[in-house]
Amino acid sequence: MGRGKITIKRIDNTNARHVTFSKRRNGLLKKAKELSILCDAEIGVIVFSSTGRLYNYANPNMGSIVDRYKTVKEGHSELLNSEKEAKFWQVEVGGLMQSMQCMNETYSHFMGKELSTISMKELQDLENELEMSMKSIRIRKDQIMKEKIEALNSKGNLIQQENMELQKEASFISGENSLLRQNMHMPEPDFLTLQLFNPPSTSYQ
Repeated sequence: MGRGKITIKRIDNTNARHVTFSKRRNGLLKKAKELSILCDAEIGVIVFSSTGRLYNYANPNMGSIVDRYKTVKEGHSELLNSEKEAKFWQVEVGGLMQSMQCMNETYSHFMGKELSTISMKELQDLENELEMSMKSIRIRKDQIMKEKIEALNSKGNLIQQENMELQKEASFISGENSLLRQNMHMPEPDFLTLQLFNPPSTSYQ
């Protein structure tokens, strides 16, 4: 009579659970030892019981196996990260290529090319977009012209003010020059005139 199939679930009975743990633990450690000997494999098995007791088997030793595991695990993680990053950029490039293709088609439609494949509604939408674009272009053009005119007017006012100041300076210099010319052509006073205005002083003794 064969053994019945055991359902894999937690054993509620404490004694039965401890007995099963002991048997299967020994079987697991035995199989690990056999595998390491038969296949020349490096094996590390760590088991903690429900009471916290440690059981382990290692070949050649647990320290070297743990160190090797960490090294391989880190390399595997880096590989996974590299694969994820490569996949991410592949998706990004695919999206950019689709966007570029769509932009090229839209540009061709705006230039009046390749219109045979689009419907009447799409043509109407394209016409409305072109009209809105032209309106925006005209508004921007008028704004630039207005700004240039205001800048020229401001510059003209500044030049006019500078001219007025230069004219004032020129008039002032012209007046000074006229006064200097008048002073240079005045006749020098003669001796008699000086005597009349400055009679000799008389001393009395």
